[in-house]
Amino acid sequence: MTGPGEPAAVPSRPWAVLLVVVCAQMLIWLDTSILNVAVTTLADPAEGLGATPPELEWVASAYTLVFAGGLFAGGALADRFGPRATLLAGLALFGTASAAGAFAGSPAWLVVARAFMGAGSALLMPATLSVIVQSTPEAKRTRAIAIWSSSSGLGVAVGPVVGGALLSNFWWGSVFLVNVPIVALCLAGVATVVPELKGPRRRPLDLPGLALSVLGLGGVVYGIIEAGDGQTWYGPHVLLPLALGGALLCAFVAGQRRSPAPSLDLRLFRQPGFAAGSVVLLIAFMALAGHLFYAAFYLQGPRGLSPAEAGTVMIAAAVGIVLGSQASPALSRLLSARWTVAAGVLATAVTYVAYAWLDGQTPVGAIVALLWIQGCGMGLVGTPVTAAMMSGVPPHLAGAGSAVNSVTRQVGGTLGVAMAGSILSGVYRERMADAELPGTAQGLSPAAEERARASAEAARSLAGSLRLPELAAAADRAFLDAMYSATLVVAALALVGCAVAVAGLRTRAPRPRNVVPERGARDEPAQST
Repeated sequence: MTGPGEPAAVPSRPWAVLLVVVCAQMLIWLDTSILNVAVTTLADPAEGLGATPPELEWVASAYTLVFAGGLFAGGALADRFGPRATLLAGLALFGTASAAGAFAGSPAWLVVARAFMGAGSALLMPATLSVIVQSTPEAKRTRAIAIWSSSSGLGVAVGPVVGGALLSNFWWGSVFLVNVPIVALCLAGVATVVPELKGPRRRPLDLPGLALSVLGLGGVVYGIIEAGDGQTWYGPHVLLPLALGGALLCAFVAGQRRSPAPSLDLRLFRQPGFAAGSVVLLIAFMALAGHLFYAAFYLQGPRGLSPAEAGTVMIAAAVGIVLGSQASPALSRLLSARWTVAAGVLATAVTYVAYAWLDGQTPVGAIVALLWIQGCGMGLVGTPVTAAMMSGVPPHLAGAGSAVNSVTRQVGGTLGVAMAGSILSGVYRERMADAELPGTAQGLSPAAEERARASAEAARSLAGSLRLPELAAAADRAFLDAMYSATLVVAALALVGCAVAVAGLRTRAPRPRNVVPERGARDEPAQST
């Protein structure tokens, strides 16, 4: 058994272990990318569940919200019981919830199933990175992290293609049911290949802190979603949950400073690059998730692609992520992590801006090129930032450091979807509010008229059933205006992330790996560099 703070013994087959945990990690991204293709089908009253835009946002946000809130607990469990046991538990929960989601009878039940899937993912993600940090020789760790980061690209690549094929041949629930056999294979791999890496230290769970983080994030995200769904952006239904969520998050941070076993160990942020890297990841994934949310509606809406065609187009982004992730270690050695990350975030900002010029006739080749550049940019971000954050984390806190790395990605994704969804819904409603809808003279009922003004998907469905192409065209115009507003906000957000990377990811001399003491030990003052 290893001593306090010492790394676990390196397994004899580290690359076999890496393959298994990367497959488990890829499952998370596979499910997310499949959902991006399925949102239009879920919104269809005939083919799906007839989900409204706010309900669709909660289908996505319930997963990432519980995922983000539970990651601190997942990291603590990985450090206390070992990442192998945590992986097995997370896979079992994820597979069970996926099967339940496949047969959900309403958007509300699907939201509940997605929340449990998020809980399973909260156990999976920090455990996978913890296994890599503890089981890979230090000289090969950056390359292993690059492969781990590339798994997001593989999941994004496989998800839309598989999702499009399933939606073209089966009912919508098949996009969740497909997770079950993959989970079974991952369970067998973890049980067979991944060794027991549990150290001597046991971290008790911080249940009050976990509750505060989940409730605080829930209040903030709920307020953002309500901002787009309501008639105003500043009513009490928006401001109250935002204020309450913000207060709970402040209480969470304050409590972590005094807790003997914090879910979020704030001392980790003393490490070089840890705080700046966390902010960069938060912003980058917030922008990316918001962009993918409206891009999926654009491809299957105004651009008129089928789910299978949209999934094929989105492969370009996945290929870019894989290539960028694999090139990032060499570029970081050549340019430094600081400038590699800044260049990657800037590249994504350029592609976001370009969406302000897309319309229903934009060539597919141009969209593919934008997605490829965007993927390459994101690939250049994830690996260097993750390597910089984890390089100063001692082995006995690998799960906690992994959890923070994962939290920033998932919180960013949650807020990004909520932000983009609120802008899309709010601007679309404004554009359609005073418009005279085609078909009113032909007897379009007030209830149908209200559905058309609330959702572009509902308007297109009505246009198809009533044979009113003018109604679909009006909905497309309103949606494009909403997308233009959202994409400019997302691009501005990415530029902020670029500035943070340049200012915060400076080259500094590394600290010893055991600078974070156990709770109860005297904290040494930070050394200047």
